[in-house]
Amino acid sequence: MEIDLTKKNILVTGGSGFLGKYVVQELINQGVPKEQITVPRSKECDLRILENAQNAVKGQHIIIHLAANCGGIGYNKLKPGELFYDNLIMNTHLMEAARQAGVEKFVGLGTICSYPKFTPVPFKEENLWNGYPEETNAPYGLAKKMLLVQAQAYRQQYGFNAISLLTVNLYGPGDNFDPTSSHVIPAIIRKVKEAKKTNAATVDVWGTGTPTREFLYAADAAKGIIMAAKKYNKPEPINLGSGQEMSIESVVEKIIALYDFKGKIKWNPSGPDGQPRRALDIEKAQKEFGFKAETSFSLGLKNTIDWYDKNN
Repeated sequence: MEIDLTKKNILVTGGSGFLGKYVVQELINQGVPKEQITVPRSKECDLRILENAQNAVKGQHIIIHLAANCGGIGYNKLKPGELFYDNLIMNTHLMEAARQAGVEKFVGLGTICSYPKFTPVPFKEENLWNGYPEETNAPYGLAKKMLLVQAQAYRQQYGFNAISLLTVNLYGPGDNFDPTSSHVIPAIIRKVKEAKKTNAATVDVWGTGTPTREFLYAADAAKGIIMAAKKYNKPEPINLGSGQEMSIESVVEKIIALYDFKGKIKWNPSGPDGQPRRALDIEKAQKEFGFKAETSFSLGLKNTIDWYDKNN
């Protein structure tokens, strides 16, 4: 059965963040009245405190849990303890509070970082437990993986309808461009723009450029999350991605071309490469709830750069 979200009170944790804003807008686009959407702010509602989580879920029918302490590879190397603790405790408290309150459905957002370091490409959901994650982001990936374990355990014991979605790297207008915590696309956009502005001969980029990644436009991700919230009610995790694998080197070259930067790329092999390859098998999402990414990488990248140039 498809859930009619227009008749539900919906809590969107992380709803004021990068992806959260897209999810809230997609809910509104689909006819959910604004007054039925609640977006708690972390300053007033620290979900690491159980009482706050319990207060947040009161009167809610659907929880879409996007809130996370996360960032790029440098941020993961710098704060593995915080990333493990914050995400594990936040997720655990919120789902337990939702169960106690009789919430109808819990949509938890996981991460591709939960997959084993050496997973056959494209990553299939059934391979999720076949090894340890890539070391630089293992604490974050494992903390998020426990959200899936909790969801399946609560479904088994309590009949609690909790689902888990695994996303690839997200990007788009409104992304985080802070160099201390940004992911690869905004980090490179910022570096190339600064190099262009200063007429630098080179742009410095971490790693070797050989690892591959898959990217999903945030507006597309939001549509997938809402489709799953409406239609998917099974215990197995579901991948959300674009189905397009590309090397970091090719991403850098595309950004350089869009900025018409004439300098050269200076790779820094002492910087971490992270997982060698990342790309998802996306067949289940299409089969189970009809999701398929709509935005081409070229268009999504141009929109992201245009937004950054306009706002910085």
